[in-house]
Amino acid sequence: MRTNNLLPFLKKNTIEAGCDEAGRGCLAGPVFAAAVILPSCFESDLLNDSKKLTKKQRYKLRPVIEKESLAWAVASVSNTKIDEINILNASFMAMNNAVKQLKIVPEHLLIDGNCFRTNTDIPYSCMVNGDGRFYSIAAASVLAKTYRDDFMMEIHNEFPFYCWDTNKGYPVKKHRDAIKVYGISKYHRLSFRLLNS
Repeated sequence: MRTNNLLPFLKKNTIEAGCDEAGRGCLAGPVFAAAVILPSCFESDLLNDSKKLTKKQRYKLRPVIEKESLAWAVASVSNTKIDEINILNASFMAMNNAVKQLKIVPEHLLIDGNCFRTNTDIPYSCMVNGDGRFYSIAAASVLAKTYRDDFMMEIHNEFPFYCWDTNKGYPVKKHRDAIKVYGISKYHRLSFRLLNS
């Protein structure tokens, strides 16, 4: 029995790539984005918006997505580049870079969110809450989230006092308290408000 109401595509008989990002609201680390082309017959009872899934579910889904997709790619934009061009532009850059890395050129992009700036000739549609509406965007959200989490776990070993293993760079109290005590790291986004006060 289906536990979600995700759609397989927006445009029938079209090679569509779903695109989503992870880490826009974080104080540290890159923003990651993924692009995924799924077969039109793809179905999954578990797949959904990555924010609605547990960590265990996301990591269970990742190899399924990678195996069953026609093409997938993940890209990131560093915290220093985010400071240079702002987080919105960095998110667009990450999504565009992921799309360009796909081994199949899509004919249409499904973008999670209400706006996008492309640097390709591929037409696109913006989908508000798209990760909860389309399989391909949900799949992209899972890949972006898990690959970003893997990166934050790696740099946690370098700077363990920020507790990136649990907060993944988001602006939680423990993270901000650590910034007050230890200052900023090379992974922090200087253009963000790192402290509340």
